[in-house]
Amino acid sequence: MSTAFIFPGQGSQYVGMGKALHEEYRVARETFEEASELLGYDVAGLCFDGPKEELNRTFRTQPCLLTASIAAYRVLVSEGVTPSVVAGHSLGEYSALVAAGVIEFGDAVLLTEKRGRFMQSAVPESVGLMAAILGLQREQVDEVCLSVSSGYVSPANYNCPGQIVIAGKKEAVEEAMRLAREAGAKRALPLAVSAPSHCALMIEASRRLAEELRNIHFTPPKVPVVNNADAMYLNTVDSIKASLVKQLDSPLLWEDSVRNMTDSGVDTFVEVGPGKVLSGLVKRIAPEAAAFNTDAGIDQVVRELKSRS
Repeated sequence: MSTAFIFPGQGSQYVGMGKALHEEYRVARETFEEASELLGYDVAGLCFDGPKEELNRTFRTQPCLLTASIAAYRVLVSEGVTPSVVAGHSLGEYSALVAAGVIEFGDAVLLTEKRGRFMQSAVPESVGLMAAILGLQREQVDEVCLSVSSGYVSPANYNCPGQIVIAGKKEAVEEAMRLAREAGAKRALPLAVSAPSHCALMIEASRRLAEELRNIHFTPPKVPVVNNADAMYLNTVDSIKASLVKQLDSPLLWEDSVRNMTDSGVDTFVEVGPGKVLSGLVKRIAPEAAAFNTDAGIDQVVRELKSRS
C-alpha cells in the first residue's frame, strides 16, 4: 500500500472544525494552543464557535484551516500512521509542507495569515469572485473564459473531470457563469471565498509572498511532495519556494496531481483535515483508489489503514 496524505484548502472550513480532535487528543490541543500563542487570538474558539463571517475572512481562514489540518496530521502520526507522499489543495499545500518537514508549523501559521492578508489587499472584498463550473470539460471552460467581454476571468482550479473553478473580476465571473450555463454546464455556483486566488489578480500578492519566503527556513522534504502549480514531485527547497509563489497566480492542477500520484503507485488517499471535498474529488479522478477522510472519524481511518498495511 502506498498512501498519500492530502490536505484541504479554503472552502473546507466550517464552524466546529477540529473540535472532536481537540476534545480527545492532547497533541491536537497543543497544536491549537501553539497557533493561538503565535497569532494572539483564540484559534480554537474561532474554529469551534465562529462567528462564521470571521472564520471566512481569508487571513483568518488560512491559519485556522492549517491548524485544524496539522492537528489531525499529528494525531495520525501519534497513532503510527504516516504517508508515502503528501499534497495539498491550494492553502493545503502549506499543511503538506509542514507534514513533509519542509517548514515548521509555527512558521506556516504566521506565513498563511500573511498570505491571506496579501491576497485580501490585492483584491478588495466584493471586487473579485470565484465560481465552480460543473459539467463542462476543460476546453469548454477555457473557451467560456476567453469569450467573456466584461472583464478578466480565467480558470483557477482544474479539480476533477467536470468540475473546474474560475476566478476573476466579479462582473466577469458572473458573465462566465451565465455563458457556462448556456454552453451546457449543469451548475455554476459562486464560492464562499473572499479573494479570487490562482489567477492574475494575485500577481501583487505573489510578489509580496516571494519576499516573505526569503525570511523562512526551508529544509528538503522528508517525504515526496506533489505540487499544485505543475502537478510534479518536488524535492528541492528552491523548487518548492518557486512553486508556492507560482501557485498563487496560476491555475491549480489538482486532477493532474492526483493522476501523477496514482501513476506513481499511490493506491490510498487520506484527506487530513476538515471536510471531505478532496476525498470526493479523488473518487471521481481515480475511482480505483481508496479514499478516506479524517473528518468522518480519525479512529476509523487509523483502523482501516492499519488493517490494509
